[in-house]
Amino acid sequence: MAWIFLLVAAFFEVLFAMGMKYAEGFTRPWPSLLVVVAAVAGIWFLTLSMRVLPVSIAYPIWTAFGTLGTVLLGFLLLGEALTPTKLVSVVLIVIGVSGLR
Repeated sequence: MAWIFLLVAAFFEVLFAMGMKYAEGFTRPWPSLLVVVAAVAGIWFLTLSMRVLPVSIAYPIWTAFGTLGTVLLGFLLLGEALTPTKLVSVVLIVIGVSGLR
């Protein structure tokens, strides 16, 4: 169950990051509310996962999944460039987190 909590936490981490873009500096109320709710939910589910998983595993995986999801959605939804440097960096993040497991 801890791994499911961690995946849900990562989902909210991506929602939080993407919501910040749409909140436009907290000037738009609904996206701003989404940012706050996603931040609280992400940390809550991360905390639930850390009841079982060590912090040295859970936190890096949470941030890595958040990073990967945000890079992917930035490309798909916001038209951000997916450069070779970004791709190599994403691969390095995956390798680094895999080494922790």
